[in-house]
Parts: sequence; structure tokens; C-alpha cells
Amino acid sequence: MTRHGLHRITRLRNGPRRKAIAIGVVGGSVVAGIVATMMPLLASDDVSIRAVADTTATMVSQDGDNSTKGTLATCAARCDGNPRGGREAVVEFAVTTLPAAAVNVRATLRMHAWQQFAATVTAHASSVSAREARPAPAKAGTVLDTVTGVAKGVNEWDVSKLVTGNGTWTVSLAQTGLETRVYWASVENRNADLRPSLVISYDLGSGPTSAPTTRPAPTPTVAPTTAAPRPTPTVAPTRTPTPTGSPTLPSGKCGQVSDTLVPSCGAWWGMYSPANAGSGWDHGKAITDVEAQVGRKFDIVHRYHDFSNAGSNGAFPDAYEQEQMRQGRLMFFAWESRDFSAGTTLKWSDVYGGRQDATIDAVAGRIRAAKVPVFIGFDHEPEDEPGKGSDADFVRAWKYVYERFAKAGADNAVWVWTMMGWSGHYSRYAGLYPGDRYVDWVAYDPYNFHVCNGSTVWKSPSTTVDGFYRWLDENGIGAGKPRMLAEFGTNFDAKDPSAKQRWFQEFPAALKAHPKIKAAIYFNSAGMTSRTATCDMTMNHDAASVAGFAQAGKDEYLRQPTGGSN
Repeated sequence: MTRHGLHRITRLRNGPRRKAIAIGVVGGSVVAGIVATMMPLLASDDVSIRAVADTTATMVSQDGDNSTKGTLATCAARCDGNPRGGREAVVEFAVTTLPAAAVNVRATLRMHAWQQFAATVTAHASSVSAREARPAPAKAGTVLDTVTGVAKGVNEWDVSKLVTGNGTWTVSLAQTGLETRVYWASVENRNADLRPSLVISYDLGSGPTSAPTTRPAPTPTVAPTTAAPRPTPTVAPTRTPTPTGSPTLPSGKCGQVSDTLVPSCGAWWGMYSPANAGSGWDHGKAITDVEAQVGRKFDIVHRYHDFSNAGSNGAFPDAYEQEQMRQGRLMFFAWESRDFSAGTTLKWSDVYGGRQDATIDAVAGRIRAAKVPVFIGFDHEPEDEPGKGSDADFVRAWKYVYERFAKAGADNAVWVWTMMGWSGHYSRYAGLYPGDRYVDWVAYDPYNFHVCNGSTVWKSPSTTVDGFYRWLDENGIGAGKPRMLAEFGTNFDAKDPSAKQRWFQEFPAALKAHPKIKAAIYFNSAGMTSRTATCDMTMNHDAASVAGFAQAGKDEYLRQPTGGSN
């Protein structure tokens, strides 16, 4: 799990990183004119629309937009002793691809300031052109939102009153209460992360596209106890890959599993729950404790491993995972080209250059020896790993690892290609895809970060998972392959204590509306976020959240009659 914003925080220990969208701040009397072409607005991460035009509206000659300035300015009507020194910032957006069924459109303007100021900045609908070099300020339009006190970093305005659907929208920001200039990053700023942006999310007004198939409820082999249930499972069939790598889908009644672990009905329900020093790094207990809380066994257990080829970090499957497989759980190994304990990171050229062959072959041998199908992914979220090499380097390394596994006879490895699914990287995903022959499942990591990433937007489960799902449909990457939420999660809403519980309760319906998603794995960790009074991404941070998650796990759509969900 990583977050795209003002800061990047590397996960402690062995977790992945994830991005979410952060948007710059507009301050003062800035009239910001942002014109951007947006990707489909159903977003796994909120869709970030970048400004293509902005300007400072002013009568002062040294301000304005000369196409090279990296800043916009805002100031009160009387500014720095000049009674006609007022400045506003103008930003224009072109929203073009909202679907007809989009409802509850939420739009947030975000801009970046470098200092904190005791100024009040109000966003208005604007008639000023953001394309002029130095337009005169105009009469303010409809008030949209006000920020009292400019913060250092990202500031946000709710502009949902203006941005109600497709169209061209212009926002102006006017400053009062401080008679000196506040500067904001403009579209010409060299740091793209600081440029003005708009975050849009929405819900779909239509119902699920396909109703779940009714399946017989599984029969537990062990009655629930205070510890997690430990039934004897029906093990999924040994995988025999096809030459092209295309999936062989199960047919017939529910309860069947394909050679690439695709369930014939519904979806797998999984969990990543990290061990800690307090439990003696017991990775088995980390899962069974959560299972006891929610009253069921998870179908999939997700673990992150490194290239050390030693201990629980690198010598996998370890004893905990072997026991979990014996108990009927499916394992998903996220294999990262780094050494967690040493804190070092490999380059992809180290992998395809042959310098890691001994480690690759050792892991392939242990996977082969497991004798049951396992999910495995090489370097999840590679788009957030610029230090490892280019996109082409990633693809080359992926293929290299895949081929060495094939050579070692590890045909029970089911390959999961995991991306962040962030709209800011849509242009890169085709270049990061190794090809259908080398991929069995397509996965991504959607989150409802809410205020954890500085946003005020609350995304429903359907909105959370929809963006990259639809992008995949529209662009044909991994066409016909099953999809997985390799990580997903949600924050809570401090203003609505029951929101997180409802989010979990609504989650099965979101999966049913996205039937290509055949597995969903909760990332039960703070990850790169910090637990605060308004941010906690863990599933079990309070009793109501646990109750909601437990209810989701009881839905027939997520209870596979194959031995793993009793």
C-alpha cells in the first residue's frame, strides 16, 4: 500500500507500498483555471484531473501567467500596501467521461502552498478565463467552499456544487483576512505532484450487473471454538498450465475450481494480517486470531516475502504457511526483490541478469514441493518502484522468473500480476504487462483512504473497486483473466461512527456488481498510514467494524463450498 501525495513513507518491515491521489492547494484570491482530460471517473483511487491551464487574475503587472511561472498568487483587495493589489487564481477543468449512470458526484479541488498563513480563501464558480496571461479579476460567482487558515502543504475545497457531471468547469479562489500574498504551485511547477488537481468520485445509479449464483452453504467439519476453526479441506486441483497461459475456467455447478484457482461461483475471501514481536512473529496466530474474531476461516492467506532466501522472510513456504496449506487455505506469496532485514533493494537487472538465480531456483523448488497450487506474484505495484529500473526492466525480470519456475517444474505456481490501479499510471500499464502467457490473474489494490491521505472524500465499496476494473475492460489488458483485489481496505469516518461497518456490509454487493473479481484480500495493517484519531485502516480497530466485516464474510458469495470458508 502506497500513497501518492506530499510524502512517501516506506512500510516498516516487509509490507508493500501503495499510492493514492493527493492534490495541490489553492490559496488566497487565486482564480485557478484547470483544464484536464480525465480517465473514466469510476476510480479505484479517486480520479485525479490535472490542470492544463491556470492563471493569476490581477491588475498588478508582475503577477499573472507568462507560461513559465511555477506559482499562482492570491491576495486580499488591498495587498502589500497597494489598494488595487488583489489577486485571484483561476483553474479550469474539462470533465468528459462520466458515465450516464454516475450519481453522487463528489469533486474536491486541491492545491499546494509552501507556508502556513492566517488567511481565509473561498472557492467560487468563475467566469474568468484561465487561458489569459493576466486577466482582470471579475465579480465572484457562487460560493463553493471556504478554507479558514491556509495550511502548509495541501489545502482542499469541496467544489461539488459546481462540478456536477461532464462539462468545462472554472473555479476561482479569493483571499480575505490577510493583506499579503500567498503563493501556490501552478501547472508549470516542476514538481508534478504539487500542481493543481481535482479529485472526483461517484457512485453508479444502476444495480449489480449480475446476481450471484445461489450456492449450497458449506458444511463445517469442525464446530467453532474460541480459536479459529480448523477443518480438513478439499484441496484445489493440481495445476497444469496451458501453453498460452490463458485461464481454464470452471464449468458446471458451484464448488468447482479451475486449474488456475478460479472458483466457479462467487469469490475467495482472504486476509493479510502481519505478525509482530508481541506474538513472537507467529504468522499462524496472526491469521487465526482474526479468524476467531470474524467467525470463519479465510480462503486465502497473503504474505510478503523477500529475496533473502532465509528465515520466514525469504525461505518460503515457511512452517506457518505449510500448516495453513494443510488446513485448506490457499497461499498468496507476494515476492519482493529486496531484503527486508538488511533494508536493501535489488534492481530488476539483478534478477534477469542471473545474479539471483540460486534464490529463484530454491524458491521454485520449495513451491514445487508444496504439491498444491499457490498464488505467487513478483514485485507487486512495480509502478511505484522507480529505483528498480524501467517498466521494460520489470517485464523482463517477470518473464525471467516465470521461465525459471517453468524450467524447475513448479507448474503449481499461479501467477498474479498486481498493480496499484491508480489512474495516474494508466498510461504505463500496457508497458508493465508481461503478456497473457505469463499471467494467470490480474490484481490491483484499491483503498478508501478518506482522510488518511488528506482527502475529505468517502468512497463507497463500489466506487473504490470500480476505476481500474473499468479501465481494464476498456483497454483489454488481461482480457478474459480472473481479477483479484490483492489488497483492499477502508478508513473509518470520525463524523459517522457506523460508516466503516456499513462499508463492509455493502462490500459483497460491490463484488457481485464486478463479477470478474474472483478474490478479495483485506490488508489488515496501517501500512504506510499512521493510526490517528481520524485514520485507522485496520479491519478490527473497533467492535462495529469487526461486526461489519464478519457479516460480509458470511455472504454466500464469499463462502466457497470447497473447504476453505467454514
